[in-house]
Amino acid sequence: MASFNKVILIGNLVDDPELKQTPNGVPVTNFRIAVSRRFQRNEGAQDADFINIVAWRQTAEFVKRYFNKGKSILVCGSLQSRTWTDNNNQKRYTLEVVADEVSFVDKKSDNNQAGFGGNSFSEPAPYSAARDDVSFEEMSTDDDLPF
Repeated sequence: MASFNKVILIGNLVDDPELKQTPNGVPVTNFRIAVSRRFQRNEGAQDADFINIVAWRQTAEFVKRYFNKGKSILVCGSLQSRTWTDNNNQKRYTLEVVADEVSFVDKKSDNNQAGFGGNSFSEPAPYSAARDDVSFEEMSTDDDLPF
């Protein structure tokens, strides 16, 4: 049976991301983004969903360095669920997006932060975990294709 798990979100960070390390020294950050719903309620107020995101390694360091509370962010990743038992012996469950790729949403001119003047600030390229281990194999003919 085939399966597909891909999530693409654009939202605003709810809080500043906090970079941590696992006991093995792997950088990780957990953060939440607010994503507006497409439709408004009858009263005209727009609802938002608050989505938990986890980023690992260079993606985590990228988020910590360039994003803060309120800033727009694009997140591509996959949905993951986890269960655990807390200190009160209660079973807990969470659903989160594991970020494979994050990117800026705002234009450069929207990034007027202290220390960066207008267009003199050069944003880095978006980080994608997938681009680190890309290797292609040259195929000689169409006869080698598996379909």
